[in-house]
Amino acid sequence: MAAYRILIVEDQREISHLLRTALETLEHKLEVVEIPSGEEAILDASRNKVDLLVTDFRLAGITGIELMRKVRSHRPEAKVILITGLTDKKVRKEVAEAGADAFFIKPIPIADFLDAVERHLGLVETLLPAEPINEEEAGERQSLADLLTGLRQELDAMAVFLLNDRGRIQARAGDLPDSSTEVSLTASLMAIFSAGQKVSHLTGQKTPSNWHIFKGGEYDLVFTPVGTTNAMLAVGHGLAAQEQVLETFRIFSDFRQKIEQVLEALDVPLVPYIKPHTAPLPEAPAVPSADELEPLLRQAKKKLKPEEVDAFWTTATGKHKVAPKSDVLSYDQAQQLGLTPKEDKN
Repeated sequence: MAAYRILIVEDQREISHLLRTALETLEHKLEVVEIPSGEEAILDASRNKVDLLVTDFRLAGITGIELMRKVRSHRPEAKVILITGLTDKKVRKEVAEAGADAFFIKPIPIADFLDAVERHLGLVETLLPAEPINEEEAGERQSLADLLTGLRQELDAMAVFLLNDRGRIQARAGDLPDSSTEVSLTASLMAIFSAGQKVSHLTGQKTPSNWHIFKGGEYDLVFTPVGTTNAMLAVGHGLAAQEQVLETFRIFSDFRQKIEQVLEALDVPLVPYIKPHTAPLPEAPAVPSADELEPLLRQAKKKLKPEEVDAFWTTATGKHKVAPKSDVLSYDQAQQLGLTPKEDKN
């Protein structure tokens, strides 16, 4: 397969080099080209293929949005990722609505950036890929997809996800408004998932049942576990609004029960959280008393032979009946292995 060609247009050399180095860690055939100006990028695009354009918003003499449009005039199939370090809300809104496939605010989250590159080039769906299923499960998984689609429609949501306890997307309906944040979002939610499981156990719930609502400026999130091995996330406008939140819970709860039934058919365990067995702490080794140490301390001025030191500790610790440890060496054993300092023969 021919290499995908990626054009990085960034006048800050250190950022350009960082992105190129990150891209080179991906296990795909990629040709990464660094170009410092928009004019050179336009010339390059007129002569060579461009599978992905990664460009800063602010360039000398041209904006990243203008560059995107000119490159696409030559390469309409090119995917585009815009980057900006500007915090002005108008600029960020312009970048978000420019028609790019993804955009990032500096400092760039590298994991999310690489995920966006892979997804938009069609290399993989995500850095956290959906787990494989066999052909026998295909029919059941289609039912799961239908349920998620139905839930999305009932909630009028942007997207609905089913995640496993490692943050991997098992099934989905729709996409986030800014797909570049998908990896970071799911990873953060999994920390909440884990904490919720522990709290559910401490409060005596046989099956974890908790809800997490995030009322955001751009969209709301509703997150809830499905047993102990899965979780559901809904993303949309107004899901957590005061006049809507109870209806959101009702719809979500109804679909969650149906999804649990499908997961049971797929033999996905929905058992309650079991507190892990805690092994007893090993008995602390006994420490010789001051009376036992006194004879050795009185001889501190005298140069002791190694066998005398070893004999003392053998006698002292033997009184405490501490089981010998296989990973502890005696002085003689250490000496045989060459781990002791050389004796002064002078």
